Amino acid sequence: MHADPVLIRSARAHVTAEEWAVRTDLAACYRAVALYRWDDLVFTHISARVPGSEHHFLINPYGMLFEEITASSLVKIDLQGRKVMESPFEINPAGFTIHSAIHEARDDAHCVIHLHTRDGVAVSCQKQGLLPISQHSLFPLATLAYHDYEGVALDDDERPRLVKDLGNRHAMILRNHGLLTVADNVADAFLYMYFLQRACEIQVAAQGGGEIGRIPQPIVDGIQKAAKVVLRESGGMIAWPAILRKLDRLDPAWRT
Repeated sequence: MHADPVLIRSARAHVTAEEWAVRTDLAACYRAVALYRWDDLVFTHISARVPGSEHHFLINPYGMLFEEITASSLVKIDLQGRKVMESPFEINPAGFTIHSAIHEARDDAHCVIHLHTRDGVAVSCQKQGLLPISQHSLFPLATLAYHDYEGVALDDDERPRLVKDLGNRHAMILRNHGLLTVADNVADAFLYMYFLQRACEIQVAAQGGGEIGRIPQPIVDGIQKAAKVVLRESGGMIAWPAILRKLDRLDPAWRT
């Protein structure tokens, strides 16, 4: 496999404008995850649904670093993980087991982000999970689920339990494993992950210091109303255009 985008055939002329828009957003998400150093070599995945009546999805080529992903290198697959558009790349079947279960069960699950960050995995190993100890923690706590570890995600039997545990929430801690967020667009899924990841970083750092104080429950319960004010009801789009501008300044090749 060669990750040089110059050697990858452009997909733009072979897909709809709507699909190309999703491809560029998803490629940007991979690049942003790498920029924030949330990636795990070539492992973990971010998937996005292709607009249209078919249940088709875009996911990363297995073996390519997140910092190398481009809009054209993304692989289009169906719910069974089979390629539905010509691509020289394969995908990681273990990763798509998780993603396909959520995409199939949730009509609003247009983007699913799953990461193995150091601090995210560290918190996933703690029995109490994410604690209400920082302002950052309040946002994921308002929509957080947990799923117990069942081994490497290869068994289709795990899918219904994963879906049941997630329910209608937008963030999940996979115990002893990592973090996951779900949204109806890439920008929102990224923002959910940003707050979940940052909350985990803060928790791990705080646990290395003195006694930790918890935020009172009434404040925790009121965060959803406050979040709408802070985000101006724009969700992830409050920050997404600025992230794209930063990626363009660093290397605009992700758009190809």
